[in-house]
Amino acid sequence: MPGAEWCYSHNPEHADARQRAARKGGNRGGRGRPVSDLAEVKRRLREMVECVMEGTVDRGDAAVAGQLLNTWIRATTAELKAREQQDLEERLEQLEALLHDRDEETRWRA
Repeated sequence: MPGAEWCYSHNPEHADARQRAARKGGNRGGRGRPVSDLAEVKRRLREMVECVMEGTVDRGDAAVAGQLLNTWIRATTAELKAREQQDLEERLEQLEALLHDRDEETRWRA
């Protein structure tokens, strides 16, 4: 940043935001598990449909398993939404910090 002692990445005032991002693995970190969870649910549902059609799994048991897998999907969806919200909050904090720094720099020049 022009006229600043520190860039955003090294500014001590932004250490907390950088640490939060690092714990998450960066802006996109941690997104793979919910996606792989959903792929696993789809695989299990496919297997269950085949077993029901073959008659090797009771339809009632398959219905209960399907309900449980649906609960799994809802939990995974809620987890994704929470992560997205957290990511947006962190990005907003970073933007606010950049705007604050820019305003401070403008005040120094005036």
